[in-house]
Amino acid sequence: MRAIKPRNRTAVRTIAALAAIVVLLFGGLAAATQWANPKAQFTPLLGLDLAGGRQIVIEPVVTGSAEASEEQVQQAIDIIRRRIDGSGTAEAEVSRLGGDNIAVAIPGNPSAAQLDALSRSSQLSFRSVLVAQPVGLDIEPPGETPFLPLPDSFEPPEPPGDTGVEDPGAPDDTGVEEPAPQESDQDVDNGPFPEGLRAQDDAEQTDDAEQTTGPPAPEDEPTPDAQNPSDLAQITPEMQEQFTALDCSTDTEGDRVAAEPNDVAVVACATDGTEKYILGPVELTGASVADARAGLESTQGGTTGRVEVSLELDDEGGTKFAEISSRLFQYPQGEAQNRFAIVLDGTAITAPGINGVISGGQASITGNFTMETAEVLANQIKFGALPISFAVQTSEQISPTLGGEQLRLGIIAGVVGLLLVFGYSLAQYRALGLVTIGSLAVAAILAYVSVSLLGWATNFRLTMAGVTGLIVAIGITADSFIVYFERVRDEVRSGRPLRYAVDTGWARARRTILISDAVNLIAAGVLFWLSESSVKAFAFTLGMITIIDLIVIFMFTHPVVSILANTKFFGQGHKWSGMDPERLGAKRSTYLGRGQFTLPPVKVKPTRAEIEGGTV
Repeated sequence: MRAIKPRNRTAVRTIAALAAIVVLLFGGLAAATQWANPKAQFTPLLGLDLAGGRQIVIEPVVTGSAEASEEQVQQAIDIIRRRIDGSGTAEAEVSRLGGDNIAVAIPGNPSAAQLDALSRSSQLSFRSVLVAQPVGLDIEPPGETPFLPLPDSFEPPEPPGDTGVEDPGAPDDTGVEEPAPQESDQDVDNGPFPEGLRAQDDAEQTDDAEQTTGPPAPEDEPTPDAQNPSDLAQITPEMQEQFTALDCSTDTEGDRVAAEPNDVAVVACATDGTEKYILGPVELTGASVADARAGLESTQGGTTGRVEVSLELDDEGGTKFAEISSRLFQYPQGEAQNRFAIVLDGTAITAPGINGVISGGQASITGNFTMETAEVLANQIKFGALPISFAVQTSEQISPTLGGEQLRLGIIAGVVGLLLVFGYSLAQYRALGLVTIGSLAVAAILAYVSVSLLGWATNFRLTMAGVTGLIVAIGITADSFIVYFERVRDEVRSGRPLRYAVDTGWARARRTILISDAVNLIAAGVLFWLSESSVKAFAFTLGMITIIDLIVIFMFTHPVVSILANTKFFGQGHKWSGMDPERLGAKRSTYLGRGQFTLPPVKVKPTRAEIEGGTV
């Protein structure tokens, strides 16, 4: 085996690295098609205009004779659009239809969870927990109970009557165990209800029994006001029976709870069906949520490695939440009344405990989260609040607006563009034009596998606008090759050997290519962030191909030209190589004087006099 020349080793390693990247991308796509859930596919996903999808028309539901305001409908459209984008559904369309109706078009075959999320009212509310109980005796509590820790800038105040003894239910370094259901000493049938609760409805109970309503508290701890939302007096006998009969493992009854008025206590289930609650009236709504995001828990000493959901409320919500957390913090940690449930569509998506008075509208929910579950919770809180309720009017499958014919024409246009670029490259650069063809082929392979992987990972869908971006990007990619080749040819014209012209030409062309692609990326980024729908798809594909162009020019085009410069065909300037100095316009005296090329001696026919005189 012939050894690789030292000048070619770096170029060969770079090309090998690019080949490894391509193999890894295709290997990852192949693995995703076999074992991932949902499974990937080797072909790109198509958008609404090319593949069709499902359209859902929802109409506002308001009480009485009132009508939804213009502001409410527009706010609902914005929230629905952000919610769909947050779930990874690309190229969905949300628009106003007729008067107050909203049309939501989702490409492809949306999942049942996506359709269910759109067909429900999706109103977010915050309620105090009065009673909590795991569902079924054979069901263990769902791990660590999430808590709302105090921000770093605040110190938790000492609760009234604090004896300094650590509460066994308080959180430790690894979190807090789920609070166990309370049991009555007087009545076995009392279940999870606090001791003395039944005294509200028993006329024969004494005054002393009536005073036991509520959580046990030290003597110097003030009893909560009778009218506050955490008061157990809100629990009626009918509610107790409903709570006892409710089986959350089979039916969470979210629709029933969502229809209840905001100013009454309700019986509700956790979303996962592992716990049931009696919840107080609504104290905050989703309209007070300014932002929610998932990330690693941060402290003054750095990150702890635990995953948290950061919650930010507006000014009014922050003030109200400070009052709520101050009231709930009076109850011992681990008690049901220390918890604050976040309710979406009538089910509690989380019910964290309070371990401090939270001021400033900044809080974080911690627990046994993974990054994936934390992001789901953050999206539910951030995009779960609609200003009004909606009911599904129609849900139907829609055909593609453009169809296969337009896609076929778009592909034909791309192929024609590629052929024109190939023809120009071969006519202008001859054999060196083959490098352009190879570079465009590598760029096409990277673009194809990238679009297919993005379709699986982020539900990216290729629309006609995206196809247009890919076609336009052909010119951007070819422009980089032209800049590089012309720089190299300029160096050859000046008399440098090709192997040196490649290095000096690359040093000068590299900066021009980087600046040009940077401008394209900025333009694509501005279009992506400031535009909607089809223009955003065009900007995304344009930016993606610009990045691929940089990868190809650095990891394929330049290394290949460097290797070719050390061959006899290109290095000695063969007339079909594209680097013939005479064809490029270099002066003979220049390249002969520098000893770059050796030309054969010119044969001159002798004259008759020279032959007869014997001089030849």
